[in-house]
Amino acid sequence: MMDLFRKYLLVGGMPDAVNTFIAEHNLVSVRKVHSDIRNLYKQDAAKYEKNFDRKLLIQRIYDLIPSNLENKKKRVVAKNIEDKKGQRMSNYSAEFEYLISSGIALDVLAVSNPVYPLSESSTKNLLKLYINDIGLLTSILYRNNIAPIMQNECSVNLGSVYENVVAQELKAHGFALHYYDNKKHGEVDYLVDDADATSILPIEVKSGKDYWVHSALDGFINNPEYKIPQGIVFSNEPRVFQKNGIVYFPIYYVMFLLPSKNDRADFIEI
Repeated sequence: MMDLFRKYLLVGGMPDAVNTFIAEHNLVSVRKVHSDIRNLYKQDAAKYEKNFDRKLLIQRIYDLIPSNLENKKKRVVAKNIEDKKGQRMSNYSAEFEYLISSGIALDVLAVSNPVYPLSESSTKNLLKLYINDIGLLTSILYRNNIAPIMQNECSVNLGSVYENVVAQELKAHGFALHYYDNKKHGEVDYLVDDADATSILPIEVKSGKDYWVHSALDGFINNPEYKIPQGIVFSNEPRVFQKNGIVYFPIYYVMFLLPSKNDRADFIEI
């Protein structure tokens, strides 16, 4: 399963990329498809936005996503978009809206005080953007080099790749994406609504061997004000087990996390 998952990280789920991989089993050919798709996105942005400067801003924000994901906070920083100080996120609201509403980028909004439902306590000023397809992201980061993914090289941090694939999967399953950001207590990768319990499900994504180290998640669950029943960690650990209120799953198990019929975040029976 991990071998198949890693191949998915390279190929992604775009139909042309998948069909090319099935037909040729050649990553160079798949990467050519990825490149064509990214160019198509830019052409679509040009059709949408007649103002040349605004069109360039859409392309600039999209091109910045991979580098933002490599930073510690992974957030969009307004001053970096045009290399100008004093810029605000609100200055680029139309560009963000295009990238998000068109499905080109996935937005994850910050929550500092997690109250159900999350939409009532999120802020657009602390925004993360992810690429809509993991194959497009790995094509940008690693081009034709499969070693960082397939050989799980210790020198390569796959944190941004794992977080992106989880964002993509949660979004595909109908979850609204949020993350926990608190100056005092740290950051948790994802929060999703649990409607049945009128509570929040925190999710941490780990790509390294120290998957059990997650102080922000521990503090989040143990905070009596939040009343969180449990949390989830996705990692390379092959076992499924529970400890101290946290359930550990292999990273590919994210495909089973779905809102149930009563809208509760739960795992389908397998």
